[in-house]
Amino acid sequence: MNKKTKATKKATPKKSNVFQSPKGMHDIFPADFVYVDKIEKEFKKISAAYGFERIETPIMENIHLFERGAGIASEVVSKQMFVVKTKSEDVLALRPEMTPGVMRAYLQSGASRSQIPGKYFYISPIFRYEQPQAGRFRQFNQAGFEILHSDDSAYDAQIILACYKMLEELKIKGISIKINSIGCKNCRPNYIKKLKNFYKDKTGKICRDCSRRLSENPLRLLDCKEEKCQPFKDSAPQSIDYLCGSCKHHFKSVLEFLDEVSVPYIIDSSLVRGLDYYSKTVFEIFTEDFSSALGGGGRYDYLSETIGGPKMPAVGAAMGVERIATVLKEKNINILVKNHFKVFLIYMGDEAKKKAFKIISDFYDAGIAVKESFSKESLKGQLRVADREKVEHVLILGQREVFEDTIILRNMITGNQENIPIKKIVNEVKKRIR
Repeated sequence: MNKKTKATKKATPKKSNVFQSPKGMHDIFPADFVYVDKIEKEFKKISAAYGFERIETPIMENIHLFERGAGIASEVVSKQMFVVKTKSEDVLALRPEMTPGVMRAYLQSGASRSQIPGKYFYISPIFRYEQPQAGRFRQFNQAGFEILHSDDSAYDAQIILACYKMLEELKIKGISIKINSIGCKNCRPNYIKKLKNFYKDKTGKICRDCSRRLSENPLRLLDCKEEKCQPFKDSAPQSIDYLCGSCKHHFKSVLEFLDEVSVPYIIDSSLVRGLDYYSKTVFEIFTEDFSSALGGGGRYDYLSETIGGPKMPAVGAAMGVERIATVLKEKNINILVKNHFKVFLIYMGDEAKKKAFKIISDFYDAGIAVKESFSKESLKGQLRVADREKVEHVLILGQREVFEDTIILRNMITGNQENIPIKKIVNEVKKRIR
């Protein structure tokens, strides 16, 4: 064996035996939860302001709920579902979206007879088997709104406004809404016929997926991202030109409501969304310098009937939590996080450590969170942690203090300190905390 070969072998990295996360699924560490928690906080605040109540549905549902709801030919169902076969031969799927499950829960619970409209929000994990890339994961989180049992155009606008307001609260600039109407079951068939006629002599010029879509789901032709298909999309018939009177009135009304609150929007005739249950209003939300949509939604007036329920119009939207967090980080948007720890307890010695354990419990009972570092025994190490936490008050408990049943209270801003009886320390700290 020559020296070159030996050197090459030596440079080969040793394969790690540590388990890795599944492909396309990611861990969320505390530094990222700063963003996630902020997003959830603002989402819950907006939800409360507009009267949405929280709902959570099972992570797995009967696979037919999604096949019938979203459409068996949709990419979400045909390519992206994680399917689970159970011992009882039921076939379940990890939810690739929330809307069918929320509608199923609304019908099953009987809430559809008492809560009209039903206004719900969720912050939930979603699963889609797709090729991982920037902004796309196989497990991710969606924050969404659903308004069930109403065909009022004001609710279409309210859903859009709630999404817009949330992003505004997060200090995200350059927000824009792309919006369209794809009509109803009365006027859409005529539009689809026009669309098919337009594409019928272009089958050799469009991509393979679009050739399939032409027969399975013609509306999805307008959703294609392939470069060779773009010229045909741009000159294809537009759905808003074929709306019936009712759909025209509904769409016009939605836009008027948005104008009232100065929400910026662009009518995009190629916007159709990727799920079969959509009707009338569809929209997507973008921000400048970020290519992927932060969220989207629309009206789904026929979903209830499709999954076996009565006629029940509805509208909803969902936003990607990870995508919004990425925007906050990429745009360096400052997320102010207040440290809820205002007190740090330092101990020296085993007896002091035991006493500290009890003191921290007493502070907890009084509603005051106290930070500690039990894994560090040295005074210097604990002081470093206290300094990093930027707490205002430090409690110091050494052997002498344990013997005298006192504790040192030091103000880290002024440097002043005093000895206080342990039995009085909770009340003394309460007086000093702002």
